[in-house]
Amino acid sequence: MAQTSTGAPRPAGTGAQGSDHALESESYTHGHHESVLRSHRWRTVQNSAQYLIDYLTPGASLLDVGCGPGTLTVDLARAVAPGRVVGVDAADVVLDTAREHARTEGVEVEFALANAYELPFPDDSFDIVHVHQLLQHLSDPLAAISELRRVAKPGGIVAARESDYAAMAWYPALSGLTEWNLLYHEVTQAYGFEADAGRRLFAWFQEAGLDVAELIPSSSTWCYATPEARDWWGGLWAQRCLESNFAVQAKEAGLADEVALEGLAHDWREWAADPRGWFSVLHGEVIARV
Repeated sequence: MAQTSTGAPRPAGTGAQGSDHALESESYTHGHHESVLRSHRWRTVQNSAQYLIDYLTPGASLLDVGCGPGTLTVDLARAVAPGRVVGVDAADVVLDTAREHARTEGVEVEFALANAYELPFPDDSFDIVHVHQLLQHLSDPLAAISELRRVAKPGGIVAARESDYAAMAWYPALSGLTEWNLLYHEVTQAYGFEADAGRRLFAWFQEAGLDVAELIPSSSTWCYATPEARDWWGGLWAQRCLESNFAVQAKEAGLADEVALEGLAHDWREWAADPRGWFSVLHGEVIARV
């Protein structure tokens, strides 16, 4: 999901040639540790793209930017079959996993290495251009939104869904989870990213030049409260605090050390084990007609 300069070359005459982002390398805060990919593989249209369901018409062409391991991409492809579906990501490490998943599911999807700032497609290529949890990990989300718009067909849509860390809520009020949330904001700020993208998404689309009359904003949540959900959510965040790129960046930026990160992981495990445990993630969503 991190955008790098290793994307496939773009056809001549398309996109923002000479963009500063052509040589930009951005370090994805979560990285591609198994605890991160485990979360990505859980995502489906039902739990992560309900706001988009009415637009997923059979035969529509769809581009999924920042596709990760491809679970959501494949589910989107089922909904628009027999339309062409392409998933792109700037991390080679996840694309083989995505291709294998599509083969296993028997769903036709193309996957390619690409940069969200310079997509390797001509103007007006897709009926639907989709991003999920991507813009929050970019230093210039407005430039990325403009590029998403470029490859969407006239009359097509750009669809985006982003979480909002400051709006996350949980119980019991363990101090370690509060410290984790503050640290996450500090780490993303240090690397130039926006942890609270969800609340800004509607404004970002307007600032990128899209007509507010053509924007449909909404919101939705994930909720983790059953024993199975708490074990899964708390366990993966305990791992991320110790082993993912989030931990690496926190230490590199001088914002936390091993002892502090172990303390955060401990409280995540404590939260997961508490039968009263509840956690909600708010997402901002936008459908943009282009």
